Amino acid sequence: MTGERPINPRFNDDVHFNLVSGPPRYRNRTDKPVRYFTVVDKQDGAVLGYLWAGDDDDAAAYEPRQAAGPVGANESMSWISRLREAKARGLRPSQALAELYDGPEPGGRGRPLPGSLTDAPNAGVVEALAQGD
Repeated sequence: MTGERPINPRFNDDVHFNLVSGPPRYRNRTDKPVRYFTVVDKQDGAVLGYLWAGDDDDAAAYEPRQAAGPVGANESMSWISRLREAKARGLRPSQALAELYDGPEPGGRGRPLPGSLTDAPNAGVVEALAQGD
């Protein structure tokens, strides 16, 4: 007995990776102009993050407010899910943003802050807002 363990022959198999696509989604970056609104906590009105969209690059995303901590970050899934649903229905990013801003109060902890819909030169400005306030 040599003390060596036999090598499993499956380790020599040629592995094939097949790319599969996930759910339809908007791009999460753009350097083009965007519109955005503030997402606030339904109970105490604290700012949780910002939802932005720009049609030029078919982009939209939720930026959690750093100062909101885990609550703001956890709210991401709720808004990202709604954006994915809008993309699956064929809505342009600006249409999705308008629907989420004007629509019935969503599930989750956050809601759009009335009167907060505004413009920004690009998504980086919104991201910086979320990081710095």
